[in-house]
Amino acid sequence: MNKLILFFLLLSGTVSAQSVTISGIAPSYVGKDIEVYEIEDYFSNTERLIASSTVDSDSTFSVKFSSPITRKVVVKGMNNKGFMYVQPNAKYNIFVPEKDKFDPYKPTGNSIEIGFLSLDSTDINYKILGFQRWMDRFIGLNFHLRSYDNVLFSERLETFKTNVEKAYAPDTSQFLKTYIRFSVAGLDNIEHGAARNRYEKHDFYIKPSKVAYQNDAYMAYIADFYQEMIPRLSSKANQEVYMGVLKSSPTEVMRALGNEYTLINVRIREMIMIKALADEYHSTDFPKTNILTILDSVANGSLFKANAVIAKNLRNRLTQLVPGAKAPDFVLAQQGLSTKTLYSFNGKYLYMHFIDPNNQQSIKELDLLKAVYDKYGDYIQFVTIYRDRDDIKEAPLEKVQQLPWDVYGIATGNSLWKNYRIEAFPHYVLIDATGNIVASPALGPTPNGQYETIDKTFFAIKKLIDHENREPDNPYDGIRGQ
Repeated sequence: MNKLILFFLLLSGTVSAQSVTISGIAPSYVGKDIEVYEIEDYFSNTERLIASSTVDSDSTFSVKFSSPITRKVVVKGMNNKGFMYVQPNAKYNIFVPEKDKFDPYKPTGNSIEIGFLSLDSTDINYKILGFQRWMDRFIGLNFHLRSYDNVLFSERLETFKTNVEKAYAPDTSQFLKTYIRFSVAGLDNIEHGAARNRYEKHDFYIKPSKVAYQNDAYMAYIADFYQEMIPRLSSKANQEVYMGVLKSSPTEVMRALGNEYTLINVRIREMIMIKALADEYHSTDFPKTNILTILDSVANGSLFKANAVIAKNLRNRLTQLVPGAKAPDFVLAQQGLSTKTLYSFNGKYLYMHFIDPNNQQSIKELDLLKAVYDKYGDYIQFVTIYRDRDDIKEAPLEKVQQLPWDVYGIATGNSLWKNYRIEAFPHYVLIDATGNIVASPALGPTPNGQYETIDKTFFAIKKLIDHENREPDNPYDGIRGQ
């Protein structure tokens, strides 16, 4: 019994030692949430919420979460986001600023720079910031040389690499060493006299290094090094990849990719197969269904857990919002209106209208949109959604709220914004009566570059519904199941 108690005490101590605390001040976010997200993988850039805290009236907040490894996290407040690095058992005191007033509002989020109120010289952020300043200074002083004195640039680059290697050799942080190694590797992509060829780069940087899925510098280099991998293959290997995809066989595709020297590492080969097939998904060279089948196979059967996560996330990213796919569920809640989910709209087409009341183009379209509603409102449900923010102007908001259908103002943190990829306004999504995507983005009431509007689509829907609901000329002609 004593041994069991001791085991749990040791386990508790291990978990505690891996915890990270982020405290700080965020005066622009009083009453709002500060959220911390981990990056599940750097190919799909899928983020997952791991901690959140409401900012108190005195502008302070504090979050705590487990982090057994050193990694990059994203810090969000309202529609603003910045990043920092965290290491196990660390405590951080930060300042979360508001967005630059000269930076126009971006639906996908405005970038902010997280400030550190205190930072120990042994912390990963301190070390990375110091290295980045050093590298930025080198580039600023020497990059111009490659245009007229390539030899001198090559000499200075090699000297810089040597000095960096010596300076950080005593450091014990593997994350830092990998980060620096592959940041410097990126400089080798600058054309100069002593530049390594592709195979030399692979042998010098990639081959001897452990795959570092959670190191952003490593993954950025890998993504760049292996971009457009399938077109790089020999004609024979390319044809074998194609046949493997036609058979929906990840085994055959892996075998074909094995002919490429830079893919001798099986873990990297599978990871690049996932990325390469995802990159080809929207081309006309490979059947989309077969690509999805292969990604499913890897997501469910890969020997490498991190590769399975990448396959799952990329598959989700590819199939979200494509015609025929199930529309992401959502919850719309606002005082004075009934709470609605996607299921609430089943049985009838739904036209989702996303608007920024402060956006002039969004307001200009309202009269055209109301005319479309008057014409097709009996056949298609309309709903307007805007991001509830403190800086919305009263006059345009009042005009939006007077629309003759339901209008919801929802929080910035609502998953709907991310799931429906709302990046610009106005934005429209059309969903069918069974909850499947028809078009995202859908056409709007204003003609696009090809003079198309949503009217043609709505007319076709109206015609179809009228046909299905018509009274049969012959009571036994099969309409309505008779």
